[in-house]
Amino acid sequence: MYRSMKERIAITGSKGTIGHVLTEGLKDTHEITSLDLPDVDVRDYKKLLNIFPGHNAVVHLAWNTKVDNFRSGEIDAQNVEMFHNVFKAALQTGVSRVVMASSVHADRFDNWQSSEKMSPAKTPIPDSPYGAQKVGMEAMGRYYAAKGLQVICIRFGGVNPENQPAKEPSHERAVWFSHKDCVSLVQAILEAKNMPDNFVVMYGMSDNPDRIHDISNPFGWKPKDSATA
Repeated sequence: MYRSMKERIAITGSKGTIGHVLTEGLKDTHEITSLDLPDVDVRDYKKLLNIFPGHNAVVHLAWNTKVDNFRSGEIDAQNVEMFHNVFKAALQTGVSRVVMASSVHADRFDNWQSSEKMSPAKTPIPDSPYGAQKVGMEAMGRYYAAKGLQVICIRFGGVNPENQPAKEPSHERAVWFSHKDCVSLVQAILEAKNMPDNFVVMYGMSDNPDRIHDISNPFGWKPKDSATA
């Protein structure tokens, strides 16, 4: 019987904006298992234990943004349950690598005034409870990386359905992340052969003129697009 030689990846939150971008952008190079409501609830740990075996990587995007987002000032504890389930189930089922959707809101950037770019290596000051939840997810990733799981946390910039940079405010335009750059980053991560210390936190955005974030990374990835004037 013929079996695809493509690496298998599972994408949680596959019906969201980034999930759709990655599903479409990676489908020719990877065998994708799409996980989203109502078919798969990431809060169901036992279901993940049944789904994850045989996958090379998991990309975790699922998040209840209707309640827990950088504007709301609210948190949803079920988001913590979901990312914890992904870490635990990946480790238990032998998935070697997880890519976690963190956010630029993990470290406040709207009033950045330094001549140096923002580094993911420095202690972050979240701009919201949402951002703080993302920092907590990164910290839990460090814990599971120490147990042997390869963990990459991408602090995503602005990915939108229109694939267009915001006209204003300027700090939102500076973090625009094109669909093509988003796909190429995740692809570079999935195809990387080695992982430094099993853990990476990095920023993901296009090479925008007013970019204030340091996008250096160990995967050799460079964005191609820019929010030009």
